[in-house]
Amino acid sequence: MTHVLAIDQGTSGTKAVVVDAAGAVVALAEVGLRPTYGEGGLVEQDPEALWQSVVVAGRRALEQAGVPVAAVALANQGETVLAWDRATGRPLSTAIVWQDRRAASVCADRAAHADRVAAATGLVLDPYFSGPKLRWLREHVTTAGVVTTTDTWLVHRLCGAFVTDVSTASRSLLLDLDTTAWSPELLGILDLADEALPEVVDCDAVVGETNVFGPRIPVAGLVVDQQAALLAESCLEPGEAKCTFGTGAFLLAQLGPRPTRSTSGLTTSVAWRLRGETSYCVDGQVYTAASAVRWAIDLGLVPSADQLDRTAAAAGPDSSGVLCVPALAGLAAPWWDAHATASFTGMTLGTGRGHLVRALLEGVAAQVAALVRLVDTDLGQPLTRLRVDGGLTRSEVLLQAQADLAQVPVDVYPSSHATPLGAAACARLALDPAASVADVVGTWTPSRTYEPRWSPDRAAEHLHRWHAAADAARSVPTPDPRDP
Repeated sequence: MTHVLAIDQGTSGTKAVVVDAAGAVVALAEVGLRPTYGEGGLVEQDPEALWQSVVVAGRRALEQAGVPVAAVALANQGETVLAWDRATGRPLSTAIVWQDRRAASVCADRAAHADRVAAATGLVLDPYFSGPKLRWLREHVTTAGVVTTTDTWLVHRLCGAFVTDVSTASRSLLLDLDTTAWSPELLGILDLADEALPEVVDCDAVVGETNVFGPRIPVAGLVVDQQAALLAESCLEPGEAKCTFGTGAFLLAQLGPRPTRSTSGLTTSVAWRLRGETSYCVDGQVYTAASAVRWAIDLGLVPSADQLDRTAAAAGPDSSGVLCVPALAGLAAPWWDAHATASFTGMTLGTGRGHLVRALLEGVAAQVAALVRLVDTDLGQPLTRLRVDGGLTRSEVLLQAQADLAQVPVDVYPSSHATPLGAAACARLALDPAASVADVVGTWTPSRTYEPRWSPDRAAEHLHRWHAAADAARSVPTPDPRDP
């Protein structure tokens, strides 16, 4: 039986799984990482710690599995970047994490190009994406070496290749969405025209061989993390959508072969290119989900992540009017406000920790519910279900709030490993030319479904109040478009 080692290199840790031919996880190893947070929107990681987490997690998973593997696949953070020496692989900077907001000035200086950038890339000119961070590195850190996303650096260390996959490249503001090629015009706008760029490859490409984990094996199956989860959750038909609740929360809906640009403030990017065919997705982001929970833990609002629901339940069935806008790293779609700040409102002398924790979880759910409505607009039809995965799906309070506020059933993916399973599926396509995308993904049954309990009127009233709180948290508040 052919096994694959799939590595999910994420913000808060690296997960390595060994997957069998049926898509079952036979071994799992995880190594935690903790970004450094600082003033001015700084969010960084130690690249060497990141690399070691990949090596250690991969080796532990293989030791635990005790079986040979046919390939190693890699899912990556998408928009996290660094400078490094291409000759030696040595980092020349810290890794600038996707949450980092310091490149806001790069975007502000190029605001006149925002419409053109959006039309060409399907994205928004925002420091979330990797291109502005690359420019910021050149202006503030070093002009030496190359500047790339972390996947290119990791793959180079694994096998010497200088590549990035098309889904990751589409998150850069440097890739033409229609041609899926680097754009000289976009590179010029960000003053990156003289940079060495990695080759853009398909998600089911074999890019080299590595002996980092033992005997030499192919490196195959490269994909950005959120798109990997979209694939694992079988979102193959237009209109099928998932939301991953990890460090942030990320809602993606399948568009199919047409790169339709969002008209509602979301972004469009490549879902994957498999078997030579490109699929696209529309997506929206919540910058802080599990990272907001970690913040709450650090402040003593909740003892640990596994105590979220117990703490929230202590407040009773609701948050007693307390609202939270968890914009601890700014607001993404549709606000795109890098300088927005988090807030709690509606507090009284009777407000306790439970109210705050419940409000925080409801705040994450409210942001996702706002994205659901925008996806409805872009698709021209309402989502009928939402598939979910990620560590925070262990919170019943969060997922019930999600069903209530979005007014759709929420289906929980039965595995907590959607991202590496999606990467493993890409690797299987690379290894087996006869397999189809549907073959390697298969079918699944939700471990649980949350049905809406709130009435549509109650959900609408809560969201109306939450949107007002979100607007107040913005650096430049704007009226709610639903107000007369």
